[in-house]
Amino acid sequence: MSADGHDHSPSAGGHDHSPSAGGHAGHAHGIGENADARLLSGALGLILAFMAGEVAVGLLAGSLALISDAAHMLTDAASIALALVAMRLAAKPPKGGYTYGLQRAEILSAQANGLSLLLLSAWLTYEAIRRLISPPEVTGGLVLGTALVGIVVNAGATWMISRADRTSLNIEGAFRHILTDAYAFIATAVAGLVMIVTGFARADAIASLVVVVLMVRAGLGLVRESGRIFLEAAPAGVSPDEVGKALAARPYVTEVHDLHIWQITAGKTAASAHVLVAPGEDCHSVRADLEAVLAESYGITHTTLQVDHNSGPLLSIGPRPEEHCGDSHGPAHRPGPDHAS
Repeated sequence: MSADGHDHSPSAGGHDHSPSAGGHAGHAHGIGENADARLLSGALGLILAFMAGEVAVGLLAGSLALISDAAHMLTDAASIALALVAMRLAAKPPKGGYTYGLQRAEILSAQANGLSLLLLSAWLTYEAIRRLISPPEVTGGLVLGTALVGIVVNAGATWMISRADRTSLNIEGAFRHILTDAYAFIATAVAGLVMIVTGFARADAIASLVVVVLMVRAGLGLVRESGRIFLEAAPAGVSPDEVGKALAARPYVTEVHDLHIWQITAGKTAASAHVLVAPGEDCHSVRADLEAVLAESYGITHTTLQVDHNSGPLLSIGPRPEEHCGDSHGPAHRPGPDHAS
């Protein structure tokens, strides 16, 4: 994208800047892990204690809805435990070949949470359909009482996790697990009440299918969002074309190409680009201006901008001639491998 209206794609002799070449190895991206870890640990304790009781009551009452709730709570506990481990890993500083540290451990955790929801929903769908065809006898009173207690316990766990830093997709994944359980307990309580009042045993299986729908919705969302990060797509809501045009419209900028925008982890976006400026202008001032635009307008603070002087007319074939920023305007901007003579 250029100020003269021409689009110069990376394939047109540009310079490919991969994320690993970003040059941010020296930045440590710590998180407020202590407060978040305490909140997650408290929620984990509540869930484990209630889950053990729910399994016992579910087996006693013969309720698939309670067993499915307990199974979902098991994945809740696993997701929170995984989130705690991922937080520890993500807080480690960059070292060796891991120039961004282990921040994407949180995204692995979020993806594992999403996949576990989808796999569990498949098993529960099978069991629910089997019980719709041949419904077993279910004790509605035990189902209703346990579900009501579960709503209270789940509300406490949800409140704890909602206070943590949910800009982390890792913590958001654990939160969605817990929130899905809250709706599941409500559906189970309704099923228990229906069975007490009407004796309709299939209400238990129907409640399980309601839980399945909620689990699939939450699981697909997590897999989709974490997948975008692993595929290094631009964050949802950020258009690289729009960003490129905004940069190309800044004073003294004649061309912007090889623009890459990706997420290191949730809430931490990076960008790299090759920028040409008008002959004789201060490359370093232009770069500072572009970095400010990226930070203020798009929240992108991890930037690698290669800024060079544009020299000569636009050529019909091949890249535009360029001159590297020398030390007449401050520290030299050393050329990358693509500029080696």
